[in-house]
Amino acid sequence: MSETMLDVQGLTCPLPVLKANKALRSLPAGARLVVLATDPASVKDFQAYSRETGHALVGFSEQAGQYRFTLRKRDVEPAAEA
Repeated sequence: MSETMLDVQGLTCPLPVLKANKALRSLPAGARLVVLATDPASVKDFQAYSRETGHALVGFSEQAGQYRFTLRKRDVEPAAEA
């Protein structure tokens, strides 16, 4: 499956996670989103986002102040609340 790239470098909390959430909504289940960020707070933000939403954080790296997150969209959308 292909990866979609999202560059949010230069943006600060909470914008990287908000933009990633918006991008994931347009992707099919199981798709991967690679996010490039520079905000150090994004490390904890993406960990929490993954736990809360069910989207898997399948990869993370940091090099010279650039953070790279790989998220896999959850396979099943949660049921709508009645």
